[in-house]
Amino acid sequence: MTKSSLQKLEDQLEVIETGGRPKKTMSLLGRAIRYLSYREHSEVEIRRKLQAHAESEAELDSTIAKLIEKNFLSNARFVDSLVTRKSKGLGVNRIVQELRQHQIDKTMMTKHLQGLQQSEAKRAYEVWEKKFGELAQDPRELAKQIRFLASRGFEQDIIYRIVRGKTLDEPL
Repeated sequence: MTKSSLQKLEDQLEVIETGGRPKKTMSLLGRAIRYLSYREHSEVEIRRKLQAHAESEAELDSTIAKLIEKNFLSNARFVDSLVTRKSKGLGVNRIVQELRQHQIDKTMMTKHLQGLQQSEAKRAYEVWEKKFGELAQDPRELAKQIRFLASRGFEQDIIYRIVRGKTLDEPL
């Protein structure tokens, strides 16, 4: 059996597009494991990333079930990882917002964030000191410092204490 001229052209085009290498199709499980080898992912995040590569919803559900069963995918580990990575520069509000985007269970969130609330003021001061280092001299600079700390997710009363140069014991 000989190939048609159209088939030969398609084969040549594929060789040119792939740089002479045959196309490799990675399994859904292999792709998921590759993603998880870089960093921890939430179940929602992995599902979103694999959605485009899955042939059916059943295949996607089966792959995610295998990952959870073999303990490759764990929302608890994901929360630990995210909190550890983000806690140095972000406040509790911003971390909670990110965890909500990943549809993390509220009880799991509170369990991991309790320790962060005690260190919120210290972390906010360190972030402020690294960025600004001195109290604002005019209202424009003060607003800039407040916006910066608020965008990082720190509590409002902590922000005002820091930008006004007060300790946590002093009244506002």
